[in-house]
Amino acid sequence: MRITRRTVLASAAVLLPRAALAADPVSIRIDPRRRLRALPADYMGLSFEASAVASLGLLSADNSTYVQLVRTLGAQGVIRVGGNVSDYSHYDANGTPQNLPKNTVLTRENFRQLRTFLDATGWRLIWGLNLGTGRLDNMVEEARAVADAVGDKLIAFEVGNEPDLFSHAGHRPAGYDYAAWHGEFRRYKAAIRAVLPAAPFAGPDIAMHSLDWMQSFAKDEAGDLALLTAHHYITGQENPASTIQFMLAEEKKYQRVLSAFQSISRAARIPWRMCETSSFSGGGKAGVSDSFASALWALDYLFVLAGYDCVGVNMQTGINHLGVLSKYTPINDDRAGRYTAAPEYYGLLAFAQAGKGEQIAVSLDTGGLNLTAYATRSGSNVTLTVINKDMRRDASLSISGIAAKRAQVLRLSAPPLTATTGITLGGAPVDGQGKWTGGKGDPVKLSGGRAVLEVPSGSAALVTLAI
Repeated sequence: MRITRRTVLASAAVLLPRAALAADPVSIRIDPRRRLRALPADYMGLSFEASAVASLGLLSADNSTYVQLVRTLGAQGVIRVGGNVSDYSHYDANGTPQNLPKNTVLTRENFRQLRTFLDATGWRLIWGLNLGTGRLDNMVEEARAVADAVGDKLIAFEVGNEPDLFSHAGHRPAGYDYAAWHGEFRRYKAAIRAVLPAAPFAGPDIAMHSLDWMQSFAKDEAGDLALLTAHHYITGQENPASTIQFMLAEEKKYQRVLSAFQSISRAARIPWRMCETSSFSGGGKAGVSDSFASALWALDYLFVLAGYDCVGVNMQTGINHLGVLSKYTPINDDRAGRYTAAPEYYGLLAFAQAGKGEQIAVSLDTGGLNLTAYATRSGSNVTLTVINKDMRRDASLSISGIAAKRAQVLRLSAPPLTATTGITLGGAPVDGQGKWTGGKGDPVKLSGGRAVLEVPSGSAALVTLAI
């Protein structure tokens, strides 16, 4: 076992001055000639339960703080509305809005407010329709009302939320399979197209594991889909393994699935989007999903998905299908009109700064640290994002491959990984109005054609290299 300052007896380690403790060396080489992929301008996304739209005043231009929190994440992005609640909702044009988990009522006024929110943020919409308990006639009426309200802001309709789990959810009998769902999808699509001939569709909106559903849907609907869509959570919040250490570990279990999605998307020439995702399903794990560690996880995860040609990611947000605020939400909601940036938000904010332009190749020798690095190029700047997810070991970086004229670093940090407050990017928090000042970049030392700096354990650094 290697002895480091974090693995010595805790009682002794706390007595050692930090400056006297050596960080572990990490070599990173950026190769700007190897261009990997362009990052879509609307890669960033948030996902809401349908009940959020039924909450008058929430997703509205009048909710200035919420609008600003979204705009702070980018001038372009995607709002996805669906979730489990969508399969228990119905449309009543002139009715009274109701945001109950299993009896959500959506109205024309809800959709009008949603359009103002989309206009104010500049973001676009994926809308999930009720296939679980809904009626065809009501779904068609709802689709027409959504299309009329949001117009060119609509990216696509989805039909049913996680239909591969419909038997488990009680929406359909045991044995409900892709063929049964696709038959329903075709019937609903035809009915909607009868009144909205140009209506765009996405799907299958599966719970990620069902590769056969994705493969079959891409083949059966080839040439008539805006997007392929899926969901993903690391595991359930009730799992004893739902710890910070588990969340920050490399997620090897799903690499095969992501690789398959990439292949399916490429073969069908249909882009794919992770339209609902977060750490632990069921609302997240207290002390984990709502800790600073979730910011590091989210920042890394967004880059991981981009590496599999995912064109965008919608992080599950707000009040969940159980009617309570999810622990993993990027935006906190006290249900009294106060909205603030949660820990995970800072991971999205960091990606919004770094995930621009095109991704370029990086090679690294971490010396065994749980550390990842990604590079992007935009104009004359290269941004290297380094995420030290190691819970014990600091990293001393030596960055080569770029002959930088100057360099600076924005640090994503908090007191400990378990912190729920005190989080900053570039030393600046997101304020009570949803604004971030841009933080302060600290100069990075350049020596012998290399940039050198330290990244403490449980933190991230955005290193901008001017070339």
